[in-house]
Amino acid sequence: MTNTDSGFSYNFTAVRGQQAQKPFYITTCPLRLIPKIFMYDEEDVPVELRAQRTLNKSRIPEIAKYLIDGPTDYVFSAITASVSQAVTFTEHLPGSNIGTLSIPMEAQILINDGQHRRAAIEEALKERPELSQDNIAVLFFIDEGLARSQQLFADLNKYAVRPSPSLATMYDHRDQASELARYLAFNCKPFKGYTEFESSSIPIKSSKLFTLSSIKQASRIVGGKSAKDGFSEAEKNAVAEFWTQLFDFIPEWQQLQNKQISATELRRDSIIAHGIGLQSLAMVGKELLCYPDAEKRDKLAAIGQLDWSKSNPIWANRAMQHGRLSKALSNIFLTALQIKREVNMNISEQELAREKEYLGK
Repeated sequence: MTNTDSGFSYNFTAVRGQQAQKPFYITTCPLRLIPKIFMYDEEDVPVELRAQRTLNKSRIPEIAKYLIDGPTDYVFSAITASVSQAVTFTEHLPGSNIGTLSIPMEAQILINDGQHRRAAIEEALKERPELSQDNIAVLFFIDEGLARSQQLFADLNKYAVRPSPSLATMYDHRDQASELARYLAFNCKPFKGYTEFESSSIPIKSSKLFTLSSIKQASRIVGGKSAKDGFSEAEKNAVAEFWTQLFDFIPEWQQLQNKQISATELRRDSIIAHGIGLQSLAMVGKELLCYPDAEKRDKLAAIGQLDWSKSNPIWANRAMQHGRLSKALSNIFLTALQIKREVNMNISEQELAREKEYLGK
């Protein structure tokens, strides 16, 4: 910060560039300054007078926790902002695009992309003040009015595509459920060699059977875990052992591994080759983990003897709705309950009431 003839200003070492015949500036900014110099539109401003979406406060604690829990292992992408007044760029060498960017302190600096990161940084600094010395990249544009700022927001988000849940699971090395899913996909039957790692759906002619995200979701169910829960080593081993033991009793899965049937044929004919079958089995498996070993094996053997074909009437209005598979949570529950009924597992009064409610709808 310096005092000039026109008043105080923020000064950043910057790189000047050009897009669409307009200058922009790339800088780094200490995290401690982010809450002070960057603004976002107030929630009560009508959408037509804003240049950003309304701040979703429910997202902030999760992002802040990411910073707090990983102070030496986090990464944030650049914040994009518009400056409401003319800036001064002083070249370090004549003709150079590296220099000092001076922004008047009275200028309004409006975030076009990154307002949730800004709010999370503010919250994280309260608990971890040592983060104040870290830096974040900032991309500055010169504000040309509300219409231009709104267009910047639209353009920045127009082509942003979130990775598929399977790909996010593949690359997430912080989440223990993702770590477990990757281990199962590479080491555990029935998943080894038959897991789709990138897409969230499987093409008709694919040689894969399950998506990585469905394995992750099913394994959370077996372990009785919510989205934010971790796994102990013992819990990971128990989940892996369940799927391994179950494989030994499912002839369809064994036929696939032995090349006696193709993944395409199995997915065409059987619900056990789809996410709903996997997650329904996971709900049953959660209970089976509490059974004595001998009784658990008896129930697994009974599960393996079930007719998993889509045409089997016991799956009607459960896994199958109007002749098509349904992935709804209610259908997963109804399918799991039918599995329990077929293999003579105990069904609670609450489950029966819930079943009646879902079937009534």
